Amino acid sequence: MTHMLTRRHFIVTSAMALSAAQTGPIAAQTAPLQLDVLPEEVDPNAISLPPTMEGNFAIPERYQAKIVPVQPGLTPNEIHIVSNAYHLYFILPDDLAIRYGVAVGQEGLGWAGQATIQRKVEWPSWTPTQEMIERNPEQYEQYADGMPGGPSNPLGARALYFYQGERDTAIRVHGTTSPRSIGSSASNGCFRMYNSHVINLYNRVPLGVRAFAYIA
Repeated sequence: MTHMLTRRHFIVTSAMALSAAQTGPIAAQTAPLQLDVLPEEVDPNAISLPPTMEGNFAIPERYQAKIVPVQPGLTPNEIHIVSNAYHLYFILPDDLAIRYGVAVGQEGLGWAGQATIQRKVEWPSWTPTQEMIERNPEQYEQYADGMPGGPSNPLGARALYFYQGERDTAIRVHGTTSPRSIGSSASNGCFRMYNSHVINLYNRVPLGVRAFAYIA
């Protein structure tokens, strides 16, 4: 049995015992998944966070990495992505999370479901999928044989690979060469982050943890 993941699943089940989820378009979402007030005893400066600049680009406050409170019961080290809000949460102990900004899939290309991080790569290579080439051959056909990793590679500095069982979903959390796209629906389905943010996340995420992306 498969499930589309929703905000209600997140709140009611606290991301417990979900089966392998199907992919599908991202629907609208409303309220944030975090609590409103950081407890007074929590020092938001106690955890090393990325800078508020990405090169010469000033990251908008909404998408700067922040320590935020989340509802109780979530598993540390797991990833939760709220596509409508363009936020990714890395769960910490004590009902806290690091919240990062992301870009998500364009209309009709968004991804929702549950996956496992089974691969992590520094400066990953990139090959567009056949679907990407068919949708936009002028842009992608020239890279059909792949593009080596490096500063001009669209996957940026790091990539986390989503698997369902042994199947590579082709969905990644990765860096970007387009920092201004963060906070928008701009990708072919993957979740983009600022390079400084994805490096910070990459260094925290162990292999084998679960990742969840939500629809309404």
